[in-house]
Amino acid sequence: MRTQVVVGVAALGAVVALAGCAGLSGRDRIVQRAPACPDQRVQIYFEPDSAVVTDEGRAVLAQAAQAARGCAVKDVKVLGLADAVGAPDANLQLSRRRADAVTAALAATGLPAAEFEVAGAGQAGAVTPTGEAQPLRRRADVVVYLERPK
Repeated sequence: MRTQVVVGVAALGAVVALAGCAGLSGRDRIVQRAPACPDQRVQIYFEPDSAVVTDEGRAVLAQAAQAARGCAVKDVKVLGLADAVGAPDANLQLSRRRADAVTAALAATGLPAAEFEVAGAGQAGAVTPTGEAQPLRRRADVVVYLERPK
């Protein structure tokens, strides 16, 4: 009978110990894990012939900057694009203005200092194989490359 009591107490102790593992230990409540810091990729869309960042665009940039909090920003790439409507030179200038506007709006979010690579592609690639203009090219593509803080 005494053996059964000892085995029963040992089993109860094992259950209690395993149950304790399911919750947070004291160390886990004190020590915070480093953020995962995945790269942030967003697209900011524009009205035709415009390089003004919309309120929706500013909200998307603010979310990307918020996701970067606690992370080290390696660099940021901003590529302005334009559709194929209009003159190629004008579209190249428009795409560059879009990239500059997005860069300024992103910097205004309080994103930590980083190297910015800013470029405009104009209307390059804005026509489908059937010759149709792609209106979704009225945008800037943004990638914020992040890493865990050191």
